[in-house]
Amino acid sequence: MRFAVVVLFLLFFYGCADKNIVNVPDEDDFESEFGSTEEFDPLSGYNRIMTKFNNAAYIYVIIPTADSYRKVVPKGARSSINNFFDNIAFPVRFVNNLLQGKFSNAASETRRFIINTAVGFLGFANVADEIYGMQKHDEDFGQTLGAWGVPSGPHIVLPLLGPSNLRDLGGEVINYIAPLTYNDWHVFENDWQSIGVRAFSVLNGLSDFAPMYETMTKDAIDLYPLMKNMYEQRRDKLIKE
Repeated sequence: MRFAVVVLFLLFFYGCADKNIVNVPDEDDFESEFGSTEEFDPLSGYNRIMTKFNNAAYIYVIIPTADSYRKVVPKGARSSINNFFDNIAFPVRFVNNLLQGKFSNAASETRRFIINTAVGFLGFANVADEIYGMQKHDEDFGQTLGAWGVPSGPHIVLPLLGPSNLRDLGGEVINYIAPLTYNDWHVFENDWQSIGVRAFSVLNGLSDFAPMYETMTKDAIDLYPLMKNMYEQRRDKLIKE
């Protein structure tokens, strides 16, 4: 809980700084005086170390584990498991579509959830998309904060979880506080059961992502800016959609 308060405070302070509530020079002032500015990346030293650590963990532990899992569990079963976890994450998408004023998308998400739960065997089959063409409207609290004008803040590489930024980290804190996802519902006897379910869902998802990660990073000269730029550009695109 203390961690959540600290992150939310940092988000508030950074948002104030961005709106000149505190006396922070405008980026245009720097450009007019010096001609150009360096990208704001105060955590680059830490981020580079953590990127190397994560990459080693992926290459030597996580990807081999995901590869072994992929060889044992058929693709159809993996897809069904992904569909199930995606279906029960409906409340996050629903709430964030509402918070962003995307009411038709929120209604569509509700219909998708009802159809997939009732007809798709609790969501193991994505009937709404595959038969009715009802695509998912994926929104999270980080995107909602971005849509509300909260700046991304410094880029942060999280242990094992990978690239993020201050705004998206704040979104994850909100997600943790709000009991909207399966790992936050009070249906487990203890936190370890919740962590186990979460780890299983991540492993199942990584089983298809692992080959892509290896292809994407094998020829990278400097992995940190590659991963950072890919993450930030993708998040900016999702917020603008």
